[in-house]
Amino acid sequence: MAARIEHLVTSGTFSLDGGTWDVDNNVWIVGDDSEAIVIDAAHDADAIAEAIGDRRLVAVVCTHAHNDHIDAAPALAARTGAPILLHPDDLPLWKQTHPNRLPDGELTDGQRLSVAGTELTVLHTPGHAPGAVCLHAPQLSTVFTGDTLFQGGPGATGRSFSHFPTIIESIRDRLLTLPPETEARTGHGDSTTIGAEAPHLKEWIDRGH
Repeated sequence: MAARIEHLVTSGTFSLDGGTWDVDNNVWIVGDDSEAIVIDAAHDADAIAEAIGDRRLVAVVCTHAHNDHIDAAPALAARTGAPILLHPDDLPLWKQTHPNRLPDGELTDGQRLSVAGTELTVLHTPGHAPGAVCLHAPQLSTVFTGDTLFQGGPGATGRSFSHFPTIIESIRDRLLTLPPETEARTGHGDSTTIGAEAPHLKEWIDRGH
């Protein structure tokens, strides 16, 4: 059976630099009837575990370490035995939320994760956070963009550990080079496609300066 993509929306808060905001997060599950990977274990370990059911959880993959994307990761890992994977450049952010529980493994640029006969390639896309990654699944014509690329533009870069020129470079060089029909499944809000966003790069740069 081919891998499929399932989608949950969980609600909670995002906190950084002394502020806290209510947020809805996209949680993505890639797998088949026997195994799965979770991308961004946000807010509600119970809901995510229920969606996984009795499948083997191969990994809990973090697109970056802002607390709203990782707050449920340790609880989900404890329930399932799955390793938590994070790019090491985001460890300073991770430790703000989970000072006593490190990730179990590292994500590196070009690394390939395999689930249900499908490969996801890790693309290091810093800017929103230093260790931000996207996960490209060509067989599913999908890239999971976390908070790097949204419908309508790049992720926010106004807070600590973020940098606007870096996120633009990441999007231009790593994401807009993917096939235009590739669906971008984002960390918040609606999905889009690479082809829909690519024509707007100059507008984003002009807007960001």
